[in-house]
Amino acid sequence: MKIGFIGLGIMGKPMVKNLIKAGEVVLVHSRTQASVDEVVADGAIPSNIAEIGRECGMVITMLPDGPDVEQVVLGAGGLLENAKEGLILVDMSSIAPAISQKIHDKCAEKGVKMLDAPVSGGQPGAINGTLSIMVGGDGDLFERVRPILLKMGASAVHCGEIGAGNTTKLANNIIVAMNIAAVCEAFTLSTKAGVDAQKVFEAIKGGLAGSAVLNAKIPMILDGNFNPGFKIDLHIKDLQNAVNTGQEVGCPLPFTGQTIDIYRQLSKAGHGQKDHSGMWLYWNGANE
Repeated sequence: MKIGFIGLGIMGKPMVKNLIKAGEVVLVHSRTQASVDEVVADGAIPSNIAEIGRECGMVITMLPDGPDVEQVVLGAGGLLENAKEGLILVDMSSIAPAISQKIHDKCAEKGVKMLDAPVSGGQPGAINGTLSIMVGGDGDLFERVRPILLKMGASAVHCGEIGAGNTTKLANNIIVAMNIAAVCEAFTLSTKAGVDAQKVFEAIKGGLAGSAVLNAKIPMILDGNFNPGFKIDLHIKDLQNAVNTGQEVGCPLPFTGQTIDIYRQLSKAGHGQKDHSGMWLYWNGANE
């Protein structure tokens, strides 16, 4: 089965490379020609949306936000317009659950099956093939595509009906954002109080305050390395989707709202393309 892959950002490119390493035939499309050239050099086949819809049995989309997925799938000349019946669409973008449900319903009208399957793990997880994949949609369909997903990730969990994958991802990204905020605030306190940050890290990482976020982000913060594994602007998008979904289901998210405000201030100051660990700059020279 040929696999189509649309969207070759910092996550999509290594995901495609892992599929190729696993022996899959992958047709790719991206707005950025340099990204296409990079994965073609590793064995991918350059293509376009219409051709991918006609030739592939499964298509993976990895795009920035819901409107991008809607345009690629539902837009004029898009995937659905060219898809053959029985095509499987796996949207691995992080988007609002309601948009996943809308796209799923439109696909069903044309005999196209869809899962929403956002990921966690950032660029390192995409490169290493250790992503955590959260899936919503038909359970039998999930079992069919699970072997493909596990060529890009270390785990793939069926979370429920369509949209459940993205709802789980919203929960994931709230926890990550709160964790980064706690890390930044706590380490700013200890540093300003005169305690060596590396010693604080070594002392607490094995206890209850230890976390994957702490282990991944403190070394970056201490090195002043904010090269993006996951950009501040994209985290703003995900947290806003969480707030919007909370409003739809009657769940207030006050701490999420505060974190969005911090990230937006950083974005306004020109830091939006930095890694989300760049929240550190809010406490430590956000205008630098």
